[in-house]
Amino acid sequence: MKKILSVFSLLFFVLGFSQKLDNIQSGEVLNYRIHYGLLNAGTATLSTLKTTYKGQPHFHVKGYGRTNGAVRAFFKVEDRYESYINYNTGLPSFYVRNVQEGGYTQHLEALFNHNNYTVLLTDKEKNTSRSLKSVKGVQDMLSAFYYLRSLDSTDLRVGSVKKLNVWIDDEMFPFQIKVVGTENIKTKFGTINTLKIVPQVMSGRVFKDKEGVTLWVSNDRNYVPIAIKAELVVGSLKASIDSFRNVKYPLNFTK
Repeated sequence: MKKILSVFSLLFFVLGFSQKLDNIQSGEVLNYRIHYGLLNAGTATLSTLKTTYKGQPHFHVKGYGRTNGAVRAFFKVEDRYESYINYNTGLPSFYVRNVQEGGYTQHLEALFNHNNYTVLLTDKEKNTSRSLKSVKGVQDMLSAFYYLRSLDSTDLRVGSVKKLNVWIDDEMFPFQIKVVGTENIKTKFGTINTLKIVPQVMSGRVFKDKEGVTLWVSNDRNYVPIAIKAELVVGSLKASIDSFRNVKYPLNFTK
């Protein structure tokens, strides 16, 4: 279960960000329900608030994931992520990953220097810091989520492919996403038209293959993730939108 919840965190916090955040509204909150097979495994929440960081306008984004019910009884997960994202550049300035997954814990802070392409990584548990090399335009796991959502519609045509580099833990990973089509998805709020997106992921350890994940986002200016399905080595994981508020543009659900 630890791998499953870690994968979910990665999936949601790996997809998305550009250089304009005009379609993201301060105070937006997105809640998701996670299922592993027939089990109601947990929940995840993303919230966004406009603020300042070191005198510059930023979005302070928080991500929180937890197990619940019977799953929580034998495997407790409390994952917290934070990112301060520069409103003018769309790039992360400061990132926090503070997780507890069963007996495993990790508390990392990353300070990004986009001028000299470095990341100052601090391990709060070990009380150590080190400077690591990065690349131009690197995202963290939260800021990356908004990359996709802030792209122009011309960049998300069916057949289009987008590449980005995402900082995860203590190293950087290249990712690629492809828009493979459109699809109507049923939710608790009704049916909504979505873009169907397949990210390229690493196969073998957790996923069945490198295209074992599918993401559906609303086919409008919000690009809100509506559902995710991940085919794992053992079983499958599904997540669906459970509630939302302060989304900038109306979500067009039909009965």
